[in-house]
Amino acid sequence: RLDISDRVVAPGFVDVHNHSDAWLLKTTNLEPKTAQGFTTEVIMADGISYAPVNATTAPHWIYYLRSLNALNFDEYDGWTSFSDYLNKLDRRSAQNVISHLPYANVKAMAAGWGRQVPDDFQMERMRADVLKGMEEGAVGVSTGIDYISQCFSTTDELVEACEPMAPFGGLYVTHVRYRKTTLGGVKEAVEIGKRAGVPVHISHLKGTTPEMSAELFDYIDNTARKEVDFSFDVYPYLPGSTMLNFLLPYNVWEQGPLGVLPQLVNPDVRREFGRNMAALDLSHIHIAWLPGSDNAHHIGRLLSDYVEDTGKTPEDALCDLLIEENLAVLLVFHHGDDSLIHPWLAHDCYLMGTDGIHFPDGKVHPRMYGSAPRVLGPCVRDHKLFSLEEAVAKLSDRPARRFGCKNRGQIQEGWFADLVIFDAETVADRATYEEPRQLPAGIDHVLVNGVPVIRQGHSLDDLPDS
Repeated sequence: RLDISDRVVAPGFVDVHNHSDAWLLKTTNLEPKTAQGFTTEVIMADGISYAPVNATTAPHWIYYLRSLNALNFDEYDGWTSFSDYLNKLDRRSAQNVISHLPYANVKAMAAGWGRQVPDDFQMERMRADVLKGMEEGAVGVSTGIDYISQCFSTTDELVEACEPMAPFGGLYVTHVRYRKTTLGGVKEAVEIGKRAGVPVHISHLKGTTPEMSAELFDYIDNTARKEVDFSFDVYPYLPGSTMLNFLLPYNVWEQGPLGVLPQLVNPDVRREFGRNMAALDLSHIHIAWLPGSDNAHHIGRLLSDYVEDTGKTPEDALCDLLIEENLAVLLVFHHGDDSLIHPWLAHDCYLMGTDGIHFPDGKVHPRMYGSAPRVLGPCVRDHKLFSLEEAVAKLSDRPARRFGCKNRGQIQEGWFADLVIFDAETVADRATYEEPRQLPAGIDHVLVNGVPVIRQGHSLDDLPDS
């Protein structure tokens, strides 16, 4: 029995954008997520993941994603298809799992990593793989058009590749072409959805200035929502986090991730890398994680301090670090005021996507530990962005319906008993940039399919029935 006196009982929360892919294979109960009340993870975001793969592409993906999704080579046992991977997760995790079909995985198998336009035969294979993924249960296709392989994709290519999911009602879920400007990237995504006949969901969408947000909201409310079925996610923080190798010039990826290291000694590549970093303030970016024990003492340090200690230029110091760490360096960016996110959280197209990246030995972004309780607590009590009921809906019912979680997202007789029990007066995030690995306050119990996975704020190892 659970004591729920003076507590709120809410439907389980759904995280529609995260980087939990490998952790769900490796960890029975991913406590930083379940302790927030997340009972369902929607995985394979940004068009990049561990399936589908073949014998040629699998090593590239494991190598490339080391500092994002965390799989090691010795943890890969030969799966190839999208359904193979999802079947491996069945009854292995305390959470429910649904998934996108990652576009770059599909494209790399059919057309390679480079900038060539897929020919008719390659496109037909890609379309067939999209159809197969939808038949195997994908919620839609995810893309990350600033990431490898897909960074070379044209709008026309993406339209043609996404058309087969239209009869399934599949979502086009996208990290847009931000380097085209955020508004330009969102417009392209809406065009893709409109021409392919599919709904559009934008990943981690936000404005970094009031003017930028106003411009985006004007387009969303007056154009995008009229042209497509539209939604977006974001986490309740302005600063972000990504891989250092994200800043490398596109051309280094043309032979795939395993072909990158030899190019990092090229002075031209280093100069272009330096140009990509020129707009960044290295004193507001810290090293969140890297795998090598020799450099582990740099975790948590600012890039500016690291570069200064090396006595090198930023491009030389950080290219050398990427070589030493086999491209696997994770960063956290400190910039701006979190209040700039508030209008995004209050918007009726908003759904929760933590974008959480987990390394228990790292100094990761606090969004991995604090996203849901920040929305339930401070955003309701202190900032008064919305009611508690509205906050719960943004975390549960609305994402469940949007991403096809049947019989979840509400508390109803005959539905799955995914439940979060919390104290509305004390629920809050405790994770900070200095000390991110802190579980939230005020969330007492979490159940998945009727089985407690968090009791009194601590994780249990019992696995729910699927």
